[in-house]
Amino acid sequence: MKALHFGAGNIGRGFIGLLLSQSGYEVVFSDVNESLVQTIQQRGSYTVTIADESGKQIPVEGVNAIDGRDPAAVAEAVASADMVTTAVGVNILKHIAPGIAAGLKLRMERGAAPLHVIACENAIGASTQLREHVMGHLSLEEQQKAASFAAFPDSAVDRIVPLQHHEDPLAVTVEPFYEWVINRSQMFSGSQEIQGVHYVDDLIPYIERKLFTVNTGHCSAAYAGYRKGYSTIQEAMKDEEVAGLVTGALQETGSMLVRAYGFDPAEHENYIRTIMDRFRNPYLSDEVVRVGRSPIRKLSPDDRLVRPALRAWEQGGAFEHLTEVMALALKFDFAEDPEAVKLQGLIADQGVRQAFAEVSGLDPDHMLTEKVLKAYNHQ
Repeated sequence: MKALHFGAGNIGRGFIGLLLSQSGYEVVFSDVNESLVQTIQQRGSYTVTIADESGKQIPVEGVNAIDGRDPAAVAEAVASADMVTTAVGVNILKHIAPGIAAGLKLRMERGAAPLHVIACENAIGASTQLREHVMGHLSLEEQQKAASFAAFPDSAVDRIVPLQHHEDPLAVTVEPFYEWVINRSQMFSGSQEIQGVHYVDDLIPYIERKLFTVNTGHCSAAYAGYRKGYSTIQEAMKDEEVAGLVTGALQETGSMLVRAYGFDPAEHENYIRTIMDRFRNPYLSDEVVRVGRSPIRKLSPDDRLVRPALRAWEQGGAFEHLTEVMALALKFDFAEDPEAVKLQGLIADQGVRQAFAEVSGLDPDHMLTEKVLKAYNHQ
């Protein structure tokens, strides 16, 4: 079996590629980093190190790579794959869609076998978004044919893979914990299951549990840590005030999730404790500025801060810690992050209220906007 994975970065190699390889797939990476592609082609293997007291090293062998800028190579790889996955960032999905569409056309010509295309991104409905991008490159007749043999099941993925620097360019270190959940109801029946993947019929509760716990908590630690001058999440989490803010935010999102989806309160509380322990992992060193980057996206209407706060407000629940985190996100002025620079420009030009309203999609006079503005002025 052959799997084509778009994105040969740390997440691609240390998470998705690892699990695919362990399930018996020959993994082929597609990436635009020429040096990385050439190294994978030459070596055909790499090592994943687990960031815990064991320091276990897992060899991943029999891998290959193609240049993602070569349309013919990408199309051929899609045409010959038994599985296609991505870990490129949700904003890049539209750029890989033409190659996937071209590959689906080749599969049509050759008598297509069923194919699952799974976007493993930090976004709700990422595979569905990718499907829309891909179908936009096909005619109506081709879209109808493709729908019969290509499925795009949504998934939720969770593993902390920090920025890292190794002498070996292919080496990657990952945390022990991981979760990959796939919507089984969007798959073809009788499909080969991937080792270590959890299959469910309703993915939304799991996506939101992850997004509004792991991602909300992570960026809360980042923005609070940045404001206090810490370099890493691990340093920031040693600060009781930072840890208290993160805990408070996760209690708020947790209460919202329990009300919305009926999660067992005790089980979810344990899930929160697990997430907090992950943030404190002394064997990882995750930069605050990496986790905090792209504040405009993180403050957008359907992302990890505004959406859970708005839903908590609608339920009559608490959201004060979330509004404090949003205010801290507005103060994230890291000069090397384009979105942070853009956000500071909006604030300078329009004022905090209007800038927040623009990026969050909330009315300037909305009660959440008022709360965020009050927190901003008191920090």
